[in-house]
Amino acid sequence: MAEALNRALVHAMASDDSVVVFGEDVGRLGGVFRITDGLQSAFGAERCFDTPLAESAIVGMAVGMAMNGFRPVVEMQFDAFALPAFEQVVGHVAKMRNRTHGRLPLPMVIRVPYGGGIGGVEHHSDSSESYYAHTAGLTVVAPATVADAYSLLRDAIDHPDPVVFLEPKRLYWSREDAALPARTEPIGTAVVRRAGQDATLIAYGPSVPVALAAAEAAAEEGRDLEVVDLRSVAPFDEETVVECVRRTGRAVVVAEASGFASVSSEIAARVTERCFHHLHAPVGRVTGLHIPYPPPKLESHHLPDVDRILDAVDALQWEDGA
Repeated sequence: MAEALNRALVHAMASDDSVVVFGEDVGRLGGVFRITDGLQSAFGAERCFDTPLAESAIVGMAVGMAMNGFRPVVEMQFDAFALPAFEQVVGHVAKMRNRTHGRLPLPMVIRVPYGGGIGGVEHHSDSSESYYAHTAGLTVVAPATVADAYSLLRDAIDHPDPVVFLEPKRLYWSREDAALPARTEPIGTAVVRRAGQDATLIAYGPSVPVALAAAEAAAEEGRDLEVVDLRSVAPFDEETVVECVRRTGRAVVVAEASGFASVSSEIAARVTERCFHHLHAPVGRVTGLHIPYPPPKLESHHLPDVDRILDAVDALQWEDGA
């Protein structure tokens, strides 16, 4: 996935001189996760450059550049490092188009390595999607596959409005057969990663491979689970999810973030509202615990895993009682 993201940046910068990349250590170093490796040598220090350790200033500068014809792509080194810039994101990035009655869009991308599973401590493994998804005016995407990483980032850079691009850290080193440049479904579209008839698992970002593993394990026990990859949490592809759940009659939402006041809460509520008369059981959720992110040795207990997902599926009031 890391290579796909790098290729997307290379191709976007090559095709559009207004695309610029900046952030902490993205130039000579190529970023903490090497996503920007080689960009400065290929496009020069004017189009890929390092900034001071000041996230609020990074986003603020991106706002000014977007207002003046650039398409900035900024990197936050880790999810929680972006929090000092949150006032800029909520107060200015998200509101500029509305504030100017549509006269001033902000075509910019805020790349955020997010989620756990890499043995990082707090500030390095948070799941911050709910903060951004709650903020009107932001588009929020989270790829789970190599092809989507490339395609969604290209779409995000071309997007006329600001996009928060959440990159699952634990999937940076994932591999799959994907010829680049790959183009997949557009932002705002969910896809069915695994067809099934008995229940629907709804996931996004780093939780998608976990949900797929759970579906494979369930198949060995005779349950046919469907897996829907949201790909985009704002906008949320409600129609695809509703269609799937109405067909299977059971649903479990899987996400790393705490379940309290979360994206998973919103999905569960909407599925209940739209599918109530089709449901055989209340919508289940498997999420991170409502605690500060734990130390590395304990994160496996915090993150959703196959066993917790299968337990949630077993709780969906099956007629056979299993």
